[in-house]
Amino acid sequence: MSWGTELWDQFDNLEKHTQWGIDILEKYIKFVKERTEIELSYAKQLRNLSKKYQPKKNSKEEEEYKYTACKAFLSTLNEMNDYAGQHEVISENMTSQITVDLMRYVQELKQERKSNFHDGRKAQQHIETCWKQLESSKRRFERDCKEADRAQQYFEKMDADINVTKADVEKARQQAQLRHQMAEDSKADYSSILQRFNQEQWEYYHTHIPNIFQKIQEMEERRIVRIGESMKTYAEVDRQVIPIIGKCLDGIVKAAESIDQKNDSQLVVEAYKSGFEPPGDIEFEDYTQPMKRTVSENSLSSSKEGKPELKFGGKSRGKLWPFIKKNKSPKQQKEPLSHRFNEFMTSKPKIHCFRSLKRGTQSLSYHRELMKRTLGKPTHAFEARDYVLSLKLGATPEDFSNLPPEQRRKKLQQKVDDLNKEIQKEMDQRDAITKMKDVYLKNPQMGDPASLDHKLAEATQNIEKLRLETQKFEAWLAEVEGRLPARSEQARRQSGMYEAQTHQTVTNCAQDRESSPDGSYTEEQSQESELKVLATDFDDEFDDEEPLPAIGTCKALYTFEGQNEGTISVVEGEMLSVIEEDKGDGWTRIRRSEDEEGYVPTSYVEVYLDKNAKGAKTYI
Repeated sequence: MSWGTELWDQFDNLEKHTQWGIDILEKYIKFVKERTEIELSYAKQLRNLSKKYQPKKNSKEEEEYKYTACKAFLSTLNEMNDYAGQHEVISENMTSQITVDLMRYVQELKQERKSNFHDGRKAQQHIETCWKQLESSKRRFERDCKEADRAQQYFEKMDADINVTKADVEKARQQAQLRHQMAEDSKADYSSILQRFNQEQWEYYHTHIPNIFQKIQEMEERRIVRIGESMKTYAEVDRQVIPIIGKCLDGIVKAAESIDQKNDSQLVVEAYKSGFEPPGDIEFEDYTQPMKRTVSENSLSSSKEGKPELKFGGKSRGKLWPFIKKNKSPKQQKEPLSHRFNEFMTSKPKIHCFRSLKRGTQSLSYHRELMKRTLGKPTHAFEARDYVLSLKLGATPEDFSNLPPEQRRKKLQQKVDDLNKEIQKEMDQRDAITKMKDVYLKNPQMGDPASLDHKLAEATQNIEKLRLETQKFEAWLAEVEGRLPARSEQARRQSGMYEAQTHQTVTNCAQDRESSPDGSYTEEQSQESELKVLATDFDDEFDDEEPLPAIGTCKALYTFEGQNEGTISVVEGEMLSVIEEDKGDGWTRIRRSEDEEGYVPTSYVEVYLDKNAKGAKTYI
């Protein structure tokens, strides 16, 4: 049906209806716009959520993401980030394909509607003008007819009156004729205007208005079709991202399926394995003999089965415990070592500064294990010394010597890998500068080649520094892995700063002990932890031991300079006595004479053990 024929008299209602249609379209545009804002806000919140739980760089959290469960969680965060990106795509597509397009169409629609109704009003005004002309000519014709009738009646009256002169009668007759002529003219004019109005009115209702209303109808139908198409586009925009969102969800499922609990358990072992062996059994100590301790293979006081007591001489030959001996008063009766050991095991160190908390990852159980091993195996005295001093000073040694062997190896390997990456980065930068210099040499107008010499020299210097640093850590790594018997001279020199600091600290401890009236530390004098005092008491137990018996001989294959505390220098070809063989840590304890003994790398000597010798005792 056509609005022009069916709604020819509903001009005002059609105007209201078309305005309502535009309002509906603008309402839909507003709806889509708010949907895009919601999508953007949702995407932003998802991205912020993903970013919030991302591991921070160079933090402990980043190390935790080596576990498969944490990796799966990280993959979930990344997939959620991509998921948020798809919601941003929805917002962008809806904005470009619906909102912007419909807003432009609404402006065109308003302009077209205005033009159509302007034409309709113009036609309406024209027909109204014609109607007014018709009414005016009609009223004039009516008036002239009445005037002509009155003039005729007046003439007839004058003509019948005998008292009226002939001239007055003639004048009345002429007036009547004039009025009749005016009436005839008004009639003809009215007839002509009426015909013209009827023609205009027919054209108005059968041509102009139908055409205008048809245009308005078509405009309204296009609006309806357009809003329908926009709704389809609205759905398609969502449908287009569904496959990608599905892939994001599939990625989360795949990440969840990649979780391996066995692998995570193995990573825990690798992360916290110390490399030490569990302690051995503690032998029974018999206190039935007054003032004597039971002979035990694992005792700290005497040899086995009636052998003479082993005591270190007053010179403290070969002493490796890191705490310097106190100026002791005349000997007093001592408690059994097991009592001291139990006291040491149950006590907690007093940490007097927050810097000492840097070793927070090391548990007290590791500290106890290390101290027990130090008592049972003097070769670990260096590690015990470094550990206690690190507790006191709150500093981490450059070579990570405060860590257990396995953890130390991992830290050193990580450091070497990081340095190699830095070297590669510097080399790439140097190569880029070199290429740029070559370009400047070939094309001087592009730049001065000499201006790059400083940067090139700086890059080369940085590479050399990083290589020296890498060699130092590789030497320490090789020492830990047993590939090198000891640190190289270069690595030892580069780590000398830490060793000098440690040596100065021990010397200060000795000076403080000598300045004390009874030769011991107090809280007010040193502010050291109770751990240091207990360790010093353990040191006293070693002071009364006799030198260990020789279990064989050895020949020095290479010259070794024992610069660290507890080591001994040997010359190639020198013959020495072996008092404790290698326990798996790469060191052998030897003696040159009654007054000089220490440790040398096992790979530096050729050992000849006595067949009947039982080997050096290991004390717990």
